[in-house]
Amino acid sequence: MQQPTPYTVNIRGRLMDLSVPRVMGILNVTPDSFYAESRQQTDDAIAARAEQLLAEGADIIDLGACSSRPGADDVPADEEKRRLAAALRVIRRHHPEAVVSIDTFRAEVAAYCVEAFGADIINDISGGALDADMFATVARLGVPYVLTHLQGTPQTMQQAPHYEHIVADVLRYFSERVTWLRELGQKDIILDPGFGFGKTLEHNYQLMAHLDELHTFGLPLLVGVSRKSLIYQLLGTTPEGALGGTIALQTLALTKGASLLRVHDVREAAETIRIVKKCWESN
Repeated sequence: MQQPTPYTVNIRGRLMDLSVPRVMGILNVTPDSFYAESRQQTDDAIAARAEQLLAEGADIIDLGACSSRPGADDVPADEEKRRLAAALRVIRRHHPEAVVSIDTFRAEVAAYCVEAFGADIINDISGGALDADMFATVARLGVPYVLTHLQGTPQTMQQAPHYEHIVADVLRYFSERVTWLRELGQKDIILDPGFGFGKTLEHNYQLMAHLDELHTFGLPLLVGVSRKSLIYQLLGTTPEGALGGTIALQTLALTKGASLLRVHDVREAAETIRIVKKCWESN
């Protein structure tokens, strides 16, 4: 059982301690995210969801306005910014100290949310592949950046994904991109293996089995498996029926040193962390 390395990331001039794993709660301002409970579109619904996430123990609110489910329709940049701005105004009004991550692959959207609303983290599912300006932009903004592994695009990623060796290929991908980011001056980098993004069922479980090998970079790991198809396809259920499988995989990820869990179900994730932490303390 591997305890997380005591990493820190800089949030608005304050260090967030990752020696105890943190919970990133999902808030989607989209009409089509794969899990309906995460979708909120009115001001009242956004405020209620943010309040729920924080009350249940979320350390970070991950705000997305463009669905990344396989085959999702593209959302124009102006519409993505409009949705995010509306939600950020609500969150900043009700919870000005909340740590907010922006789930976007567009550099202009990232810059807008940080500069206009003080967004704290950029969570890019494309690892910079869908916008050539993203790496330079986050380095200039000086906010933590979640570097995600993705093969293809959200529209194509599940069309027969192929790897020579999934773990080696992901390690190579991160090595190249971490080097690029460091050369641009990016300080805080968080690695996300991208479970469900351009991977077959077998690829996902091979990657989870070898998750601890990603610690070679000396960077915190974010794991997002919440209610995804790698769980409900294996178990023959639906996203709504995948909570038990989600908790099982999150527990495994924690024992392999994950520093952050990106989740729909914050209370259950926070409880899972408390239990695993108690095991570490009792070892």
